[in-house]
Amino acid sequence: MEEKFRNLPLRSGVGIVVLNRENKVFVAKRIDNPKNFWQMPQGGVDDGEDFLAAAYRELEEETSIKNVELVREIEGTITYELPKNLLGIIWKGKYKGQKQKWFLMRYLGKDEDINIKTNKPEFLEWKWIELDKITDVVVDFKYHVYKELKEKIKIIIN
Repeated sequence: MEEKFRNLPLRSGVGIVVLNRENKVFVAKRIDNPKNFWQMPQGGVDDGEDFLAAAYRELEEETSIKNVELVREIEGTITYELPKNLLGIIWKGKYKGQKQKWFLMRYLGKDEDINIKTNKPEFLEWKWIELDKITDVVVDFKYHVYKELKEKIKIIIN
């Protein structure tokens, strides 16, 4: 990592693993990276906002999903750093990566209620995939995050 980025802080964030009734995971393709990479809903925590409130807010902002029940707050936090080509660009260059608190939620609504065409859309398309497949579709710099989440979620739902 270049010297000028080394001392940048990590952005405080949340992530949401949304399971449907068949225990498939919600993933979506980002507008700003339309290659074949998919991610779970995630986002930043506003000043003074608690992690769970941020998770519900981000989930609704990105997917219109409100009809969920919290299954569990996933233990600990997971950190990732941006690759060189994104440092200084993403998040107005203020952060070198994210330290995320993740939540496992169960979607109780219908697929037709999910709407990614929001006020500030982040996603092009979405789908449900098997939990085991989340590490196959994620961008490489978040692979370790999804691997850790997959292992923790398997323990919770089995």
